[in-house]
Amino acid sequence: MRRKKDVTLRDIADELQLTVHTVSKALRGLPGMSEATRKAVFMTAARLGYRTKERELSLGYEKIPLLTTNRRRFTIVLLQDTPFYRTQLQGVQERLHELGHTLTAHVLPEFTDGPKQLERWLEQAELTYSDGLFVPPAMPEPMESVLLRLPMPKVLISYPPPAAPVDSVIWDVETAIHQSVDHLVAKGHRRLLYIGDIRSRRGFRLRWSAFQAALRRHGIEAADEPMTELPTTPEQWRKELEERLRSGGYTAILHATGNTLNTLLFVLQSLGLSVPNDISLVSMPDLEDPRFPQLSRPSLLIRETGRRAAERLLWRIANPAEPYEHTRLAGTFIAGETVADLTR
Repeated sequence: MRRKKDVTLRDIADELQLTVHTVSKALRGLPGMSEATRKAVFMTAARLGYRTKERELSLGYEKIPLLTTNRRRFTIVLLQDTPFYRTQLQGVQERLHELGHTLTAHVLPEFTDGPKQLERWLEQAELTYSDGLFVPPAMPEPMESVLLRLPMPKVLISYPPPAAPVDSVIWDVETAIHQSVDHLVAKGHRRLLYIGDIRSRRGFRLRWSAFQAALRRHGIEAADEPMTELPTTPEQWRKELEERLRSGGYTAILHATGNTLNTLLFVLQSLGLSVPNDISLVSMPDLEDPRFPQLSRPSLLIRETGRRAAERLLWRIANPAEPYEHTRLAGTFIAGETVADLTR
């Protein structure tokens, strides 16, 4: 079997049928290729075990054990078995496997009495005997607090609560919101309707704050009240959307969580509105949806965040006395074809 240190740029290029020059540019972050090609290069390099000299130095500096003789056993607790959580899980598993460790995933059962039942379940599942814990996003805050109190190294894959004694890694939704507003404003849009939950999670509240900040940065008046993404009934939500679009003079929608994209498009169609001819749209689905390949959207680095979380937990074990660190991974904006250019 080929040793990792023997993997070359030629090996990666041959597998992807690219030139060595293209592979080298991709790994160095240089322009001149599509994001799909760049992502394929990084994924292939990681799978084959290729590391640049800079990467070796970085891993050494952060004291991440590359060839440890102590196999560590980690745990991740998931709320549900969904594509969103499986994508995070894949990133964590890939990185730990590359570094010689194992990961066990536990999907939480439904609890009727919340935190107390969670504490009993943790004891029964013997999760406290693992070497470290990954806490995913969207965890109800009372249950998250229970997990963060466990006496083991942890990484929170979410925005951290105030003063929480834990490292965190998360995809940067604030940057994603600013990228979205920048794109819409550059295309001549200044009346933007924000659709999304702004209360139930820390990340959702940060998105709304970032939207308001982005408008101020462009000299646009404070944002109107957002439309909730959780309607009482679909018909009521349809009527509210119709009224908002009719009376507000909006030219574009920023769909800030993307979970109900299909419903939104259906409602717009029922109102006789086409995207982008009648209304422009930027949405933020957690994962790329093959049904909407031309969607204008910021890329949210879900899988990459899982990989970085794995590195952060190993770093924490190697550096237990270091200050806690909070990492945000910012992706790029994908222009797509759902935003009309009003500047022409």
